[in-house]
Amino acid sequence: MKKMNDYKFWFVVGSQFLYGPEVLETVASRAQEMADTLNKSGKLPCEIVYKVTAKTPEEITNVVKEANYDDSCAGIITWMHTFSPSKMWLNGLKLLQKPYCHLATQYNKSIPNKEIDMDFMNLNQAAHGDREHGFIAARLRIPRKIIAGYWKDAKVQKRLGDWMRVCVGVAFSKELKVMRFDDNMRNVAVTEGDKVGVQEVLGWQVNTWPVGQLVEYIEDVSEDEVDEKIKEYKKAYKFNTKNMDAVRYQAKEEIAIKRMLDEEGCMAFTNTFEDLYGMEQLPGLASQRLMEQGYGYGGEGDWKVSAMTAIIKAMSEGQSGGSSFMEDYTYELDEKGQFSLGAHMLEVCPSIASKQPQIEVHPLGIGGKSDPARLVFEGRAGKAIVVTLVGMGGRLRMIVQDIEAVKPIYSMPNLPVARVMWKAMPDLATGVECWIMAGGAHHTTLTYDVSAEQMHDFARIMGIEFVHIDKDTTPEKLEKELFCNDLAYKLKAN
Repeated sequence: MKKMNDYKFWFVVGSQFLYGPEVLETVASRAQEMADTLNKSGKLPCEIVYKVTAKTPEEITNVVKEANYDDSCAGIITWMHTFSPSKMWLNGLKLLQKPYCHLATQYNKSIPNKEIDMDFMNLNQAAHGDREHGFIAARLRIPRKIIAGYWKDAKVQKRLGDWMRVCVGVAFSKELKVMRFDDNMRNVAVTEGDKVGVQEVLGWQVNTWPVGQLVEYIEDVSEDEVDEKIKEYKKAYKFNTKNMDAVRYQAKEEIAIKRMLDEEGCMAFTNTFEDLYGMEQLPGLASQRLMEQGYGYGGEGDWKVSAMTAIIKAMSEGQSGGSSFMEDYTYELDEKGQFSLGAHMLEVCPSIASKQPQIEVHPLGIGGKSDPARLVFEGRAGKAIVVTLVGMGGRLRMIVQDIEAVKPIYSMPNLPVARVMWKAMPDLATGVECWIMAGGAHHTTLTYDVSAEQMHDFARIMGIEFVHIDKDTTPEKLEKELFCNDLAYKLKAN
């Protein structure tokens, strides 16, 4: 899979021949200057490439066709320096298959009081041109990101950089392969889904590999390979166990799963404790380690959360907050302070740890296998979101909730798993009611790096429903929103 800096974004500027060659030269020069300045800002994760000042329908159509078939192009950014008649854009935009951002800005920050005249007005018509350009995209109902403001402002640059990360996630999603070891947990509804439908919409290729094949790979791992992996563990984590046999087996599992994933080009995987045939332990430390390396994971066969975790990790490459597979476990319902406690049997990514994790070995009490090694730690405090994706019968719904992670209010010395405690927005009871009303799953991806706005951008580009539970959400408002969404998607289907 490509890395963040492998992608580029094409800057396409709109104008026309009405203004004469000198104006067009100025427009092209300024467009190149803007691209160069933005690239040097340090706010963008990917390079902007100025492609053309488009003056004809043919130029626009050609650059769109070129973008569609360039795998390194993750999206296009348009800006109307002057007035670009939007019928010129119609055919090109109808063909566009890449994410699209309309940057509504202007070259100059302020109006030059004494210097402004009609020559200045004719050259600097962004307010005029952007509205014309916005109309045709609205008329064609093209999903797009609109970012308005001065192009040198840090806020504008950050929003543009955040959108770029979303587009990289979109490109990643369209190539994503998920490896499932057996099926999802028996009789569970929310982890089921239409794999063909999801591949059609999001691009994911979700397939199953036999657990027996994984066992063969585990048995082929050499002791020398395990020794090298143990050295990595000792550099990264504290050891709070003397059961090195359990730790070494997890090292074998990590090496074997990674080998299978890489051979098949998969960046996400699932397993289930209901099928560990031939294995000595449920992968705990192994799954945590693989997530830390950027692979997605889903417990109990949950391929949707596995894929979303991989995508969010791809979107947040180079950031340090961390993202992890997560599950809501239990609540603190005291009126003085109400919190959710998130954890899982074993598999929480150490990228979200507040301090150095430690390796421990404890009985699992489920799955019927030997005591597995795992990393135990507390998650860091800070603002974050939890994301889930559910199938609603004919469509996908992404649900995002704003949360604020806190240092756990209890030490929980006998809880032998990684854990995160958080305040749910707008408050615990309302948040739970809204999450349940929307059909939110018990599995999520928790991320400190990716925002609700970015996930909304992802959903918009992919054409899936988006539900956001934030500080202003009420059950009454959400019920109306969900009702309207149901009607809209039924009409769309017909």
